[in-house]
Amino acid sequence: MKKAILLLSVVLISGLVSAQPGLAPKVEPLPEGFKPASTNTFISVYPGVNAQTRQAIFRVSAPDAKTVQLQLGGNHDMKKDENGVWWFTTDPQVVGFHYYSIAIDGVPVMDRGSKAYFGSNWESSGIEIPEGPEGDYYRFNKNIPHGQVRSILYWSAVNGMERHVNVYVPAEYEKNPGKKYPVLYLVHGWGENEDGWSVQGHMANIMDGLIESGKAVPMIIVMPSGDIQTNSDVRQASGNITDIYIKDLIPFIDNTFRTFTDREHRAMAGLSRGGMQTTMTVFSNMDKFAWMGTFSGFFMGGMGRPGTEAPSVETAFNGVFKDPAAFDKQINLLFISTGTEERSPKEQVESLKTHGIKNIVFHESQGTAHEWLTWRRALNDFAPRLFK
Repeated sequence: MKKAILLLSVVLISGLVSAQPGLAPKVEPLPEGFKPASTNTFISVYPGVNAQTRQAIFRVSAPDAKTVQLQLGGNHDMKKDENGVWWFTTDPQVVGFHYYSIAIDGVPVMDRGSKAYFGSNWESSGIEIPEGPEGDYYRFNKNIPHGQVRSILYWSAVNGMERHVNVYVPAEYEKNPGKKYPVLYLVHGWGENEDGWSVQGHMANIMDGLIESGKAVPMIIVMPSGDIQTNSDVRQASGNITDIYIKDLIPFIDNTFRTFTDREHRAMAGLSRGGMQTTMTVFSNMDKFAWMGTFSGFFMGGMGRPGTEAPSVETAFNGVFKDPAAFDKQINLLFISTGTEERSPKEQVESLKTHGIKNIVFHESQGTAHEWLTWRRALNDFAPRLFK
């Protein structure tokens, strides 16, 4: 009898929150033209996005708050209605993925309507402003075979602890037990982690489409952490990230997967800080890589910043470009990508071409800045150029 009363109490309490136990509370319907963002949790109606106007509408229930702000490309004051619900509708946004947070009485928190995305070193909210059909290359295509993204721990002697890595294998991997594959090491940027490329970047969808269409050769893609981490036993980080990649990660991958182990079948690329890590790793280990790419991350020098001076082409990166013919013999591709709305390395790329570097490609993402759509587009252009 007590058990029945307890169960009834739970149902009644749930009824105060929702029309039916287990369901989310009813909220105001979205305005015409809006639909729930693809980045929402599956029960969340808000935030909503309008694909035609590229606007987003946000809703936060915080009846006791004095101030609520949307932090999305700046701080935006939300307005409170008579029910204690705060609202804000944005101006048109750039298409693609954007991090955001909600500041309640000055304290930034996640929006409960959003899935969690690791960015700026915390679990943040995110919203996708949808592209049209031009964005289909990074969307799931039910009509083609799909590879796998495997979550793996390996031991790093340099770091002194276990490290996590995500590894993409193409759809055909298990069907060809005698076949070996080239490898692309693909690094995230500062404040993000090794999940960024597979979650925010939709790497697997991009590669599945490129491989199925014959534009890219089947390859393994390794997505490591770009940070030297610590735990309760290892309180002081040791070594450097290049040593971890070269001494620990590459041997582990070659011993675990069916890979070609020569430099002609090994590439590395990264976005933002990951682009810098790529240049530092590849240029100090030219015997191990023949292909490389930097997405919003080619840091040859001052990049136009006041008070900085870029090194000469001949002295940059310890003279790696000094002999153009020697560089082109070792590096089959130096791919440099940027968004048109962020600071551009185009002038430095032109100086490398003038100097005589031939195996170089400059790519621009039109209308985007330092954001995931820039990097999705970069990968989509970069991957088909590899291992051919």
